[in-house]
Amino acid sequence: MKIAVDAMGGDFAPDEIVKGVELARDNDSSVEFVLYGQTDRINQLLKNKQNISVVQADEVISMEDEPVKAVRQKKNSSLVMAAQAVKDQEADAFFSAGNTGAVLAAGLFVIGRIKGIDRPGLTTTLPVINTENGQFVMLDVGANADTKPANMYQYALMGKFYAENVMHIDNPRIGLLNNGTEADKGDMNHRKVHDLLAENTDLNFVGNVESRDLLNGVADVVVTDGFTGNAVLKGIEGTAVAMMKLLKSAVVDGGLKAKLGALMLKDGLKGMANQMDYSKHGGAVLLGLNAPVVKTHGSSKAETVSNTMAQIKVILASGLVEQLKDYVTENKEQLEEIKMTTKK
Repeated sequence: MKIAVDAMGGDFAPDEIVKGVELARDNDSSVEFVLYGQTDRINQLLKNKQNISVVQADEVISMEDEPVKAVRQKKNSSLVMAAQAVKDQEADAFFSAGNTGAVLAAGLFVIGRIKGIDRPGLTTTLPVINTENGQFVMLDVGANADTKPANMYQYALMGKFYAENVMHIDNPRIGLLNNGTEADKGDMNHRKVHDLLAENTDLNFVGNVESRDLLNGVADVVVTDGFTGNAVLKGIEGTAVAMMKLLKSAVVDGGLKAKLGALMLKDGLKGMANQMDYSKHGGAVLLGLNAPVVKTHGSSKAETVSNTMAQIKVILASGLVEQLKDYVTENKEQLEEIKMTTKK
């Protein structure tokens, strides 16, 4: 099992990327890592090269680069070379904390999508509050701003496979993110998607769900378009950060009584912070490609990188991509019929 790593992608690359890879290697020696980037800098940071190899990449795709143009022109960048290694079957999965658009472009143009999947969906895992290890998966969270009903239907299928194979949820509940729970809510596209999902008896479709209920575990798989999904994801992350700041301010400014109360609640507050920490849940997976492509936050530190590597191993071990390919092949006619129907 080998993971190709864009060692130069991210706000703290290559330092935190290298630290995270070494942490992941120390936690699990069965995985090999190939780091693409500036070898002189990377080698200086490596403490132990066991299961780690380094490949020189002369170029770097920055956060400011135009994604598609950068992927096409910077063939010798760490990001493109790592993706190409997966394309050439020299590695099994691709990881980056770099330019999100460039990661998506490299996934599409270099690694390629599964035949029958029109638009891969960026998939993230979020916590369910007040439950031990509770999580749900949401897609698309930013790969496609303009999404057709057939695309969202495919997201539901891919989300089901991810929940079953990676999260080990039997018969996952699938919800369609909407502005109300009634079946006739939303625009015409959402109404079409609702009807398509409701008609598929192989899906455990629980109907429309609202964003305010997501963290309460209303569904195991939440399907949405990329524009809405990205806005909701950032809203959840921003709210979590703001609430922790408010709690901290209340303790600091609340005098001795507040500080004593915080001391008594220390373990509970720490558990709440850990539960809402997105870094604990790994990266976002671009589902629908010929191999796992995983993107983590640009601000990720070593712990997040290590957690994401563990997530990638689970994805590879589950055989998710191969099973999804088989399903799409077996249901090719049905998927084509849905595309034709939703065009009308």
